[in-house]
Amino acid sequence: MAIDLVIRRDWGARAPRGGYTQLGSTKGVKVHYTGGQVDPGIVGNHAGCVSLVKSIQGYHMDGNGWMDIGYSFVACPHRKVFEGRGLHHLPAANGAGLNAGHYAVLGLVGNAGLVQPPDGVLHAILDAIEYVRQNGGAGNEIKGHRDGYSTDCPGEPLYAWVKRGAPRPGTGGDGPGQPEPGTPPFPGRLLKYPPVMRGDDVRTWQQQMKKRGWDIEVDGAYGSDSRDVCRRFQREQGVDDDGIVGAVTWRLAWEAPPS
Repeated sequence: MAIDLVIRRDWGARAPRGGYTQLGSTKGVKVHYTGGQVDPGIVGNHAGCVSLVKSIQGYHMDGNGWMDIGYSFVACPHRKVFEGRGLHHLPAANGAGLNAGHYAVLGLVGNAGLVQPPDGVLHAILDAIEYVRQNGGAGNEIKGHRDGYSTDCPGEPLYAWVKRGAPRPGTGGDGPGQPEPGTPPFPGRLLKYPPVMRGDDVRTWQQQMKKRGWDIEVDGAYGSDSRDVCRRFQREQGVDDDGIVGAVTWRLAWEAPPS
């Protein structure tokens, strides 16, 4: 996996005030936005991205009194990933008591100006996610900051993308990265109960879960029994046990190693 990583030295990061708290592993990643005005001009001017990241670090250190920028990584519209606190270091942006659960990845969009995330931002967020999965002990969860913390972050457009399973632009709705051969494309709707959902996509998922050894009826109806199987499978895989078959849970049904 390739990542266009801008290390701290190259974006002119200030030195942290003290040592980081070490982070061995996480459930996954929480996605953030700036919560303020982002100049749309950064899309055509990478120097603007550098200035914005520097200003965010300054605000976190001088305004919040944090020891460093609060994010693990920052994704910009040029598909570059800025190193924040980096791998195996506790972030500060997820909220008190929540930072040990997830890395924090910021997409450079806001609540005014640049609001809709360009494809470059989405690609860079996913590049960062794959990077922390492969090198930082991150689990499979991809959540928004608002999941578990009272905030508007990461904004409606970015959060809607997260809830769709964080598809990589150009993959037609598959989850992060390319699916393994033999994995059917994610059907694009979340399978959840209530109410009972019916369809060929439900049947396809049920058939695969039955192949994996789960006691599930293949009837094309996603009801309480299917939801319970889903929850147990999600707990087994270390992802959020919400009982909803989204892109991550769908992909794991085919790609996760046998338990």
